[in-house]
Amino acid sequence: MLDFTYYTPTKVYFGKDTHKDVGAIIHNYGFRTIMLQYGQSSIKASGLYDEVMTSLSRYNITVVEMGGVEPNPKLSFVREAVKLAKEKKVEMILAVGGGSVIDSCKCTAAGAANTCDVWEFSSGKQSPTKSLPIGCILTLAAAGSEMSASAVLTNMEENMKRGFNSDFNRPLFAICNPVLTYTVSKYQTACGVVDIMMHTMERYFTDCDPTDLTDRLSESLLKSVIAAGTTLMTHADDYDARANMMWASSLSHNGLTGCGRINKLAVHQLEHALSGEYDHIAHGAGLAVLFPAWAEYSYQYNLPRFAGFARNVWEVTDTDDTTAALEGIRRMRAYFASIGMPTRLREFDIPRDCTERLALLTTFHKTREIESFVTLDYTRIKEIFDLSW
Repeated sequence: MLDFTYYTPTKVYFGKDTHKDVGAIIHNYGFRTIMLQYGQSSIKASGLYDEVMTSLSRYNITVVEMGGVEPNPKLSFVREAVKLAKEKKVEMILAVGGGSVIDSCKCTAAGAANTCDVWEFSSGKQSPTKSLPIGCILTLAAAGSEMSASAVLTNMEENMKRGFNSDFNRPLFAICNPVLTYTVSKYQTACGVVDIMMHTMERYFTDCDPTDLTDRLSESLLKSVIAAGTTLMTHADDYDARANMMWASSLSHNGLTGCGRINKLAVHQLEHALSGEYDHIAHGAGLAVLFPAWAEYSYQYNLPRFAGFARNVWEVTDTDDTTAALEGIRRMRAYFASIGMPTRLREFDIPRDCTERLALLTTFHKTREIESFVTLDYTRIKEIFDLSW
């Protein structure tokens, strides 16, 4: 097991009706002026917006609104939010939504507290030295952004989707009410299943010394999410399944499943190129296509790891490691298909010759390589995209 530092400062309020306490929570921190960010119209249609505003007004909290966060949050929106936050002297930022809204708030918080343009952080040119506090009311179990150190932003002018990690990105608090996810569509629920699994599996499949406890935690989380996902395809309002999904979302990306291990998230880099180029592709759906293709390409470089994964997560019983590893990959892809996820790039209605462009975007036009079981250069990355077609 490698040395590690485990830092999870986010206070979690988990359970039914917890969102109704948001005013009291923010009041107790002493914040008087906040920015509220949310997505499109769903929180107003569901009544959640009114409940949040009622709770905030009860404590005389001034609210600066920025609705309209899009999936794969956009740099242009964040720049407007940063400008407004500075003008209104916002003290903290509250996200009501899923990972896109939370990531938008993280980037806004970093941009408002520092002097450089916020894209400097995403492009890796600078790192934030401070940030406004962030709180969130989670409405979609998927990205794990409610406890993570990461934030992803899309620059539409350059068709680039980039993430950056910083402890300043970790929310001060997260309100997690599983009931708020009852109305999430079957497709978005399935995307969430994949996203949660990938945050754990990307950490599981890295070369390092044995990490038995972290492995067992990871495998148990994956099996729980697989079971919950199956249940939710036919029973959308199953509270226990929604609760397991929501808690797994947080644990899969707050660092727990990477303790003592190397954390690279290689397939995420490929998917960022995919959904950065084709904005209609949901992150989870892209990962459902790319991860099995990466696994088919990579299993030979660490056969025991893939065979163990197949046996411990997918309950494969073959004693031959190669047979077991390939059967595990087959079962994973079949599971994604069973919950309505695409399993091939062609299902996104994008051109067959896209793989060259995607490999260029992933490698920043052949200027970087991605560490995995085998170093992924332009040629290997294109082969993985071709395998996923």
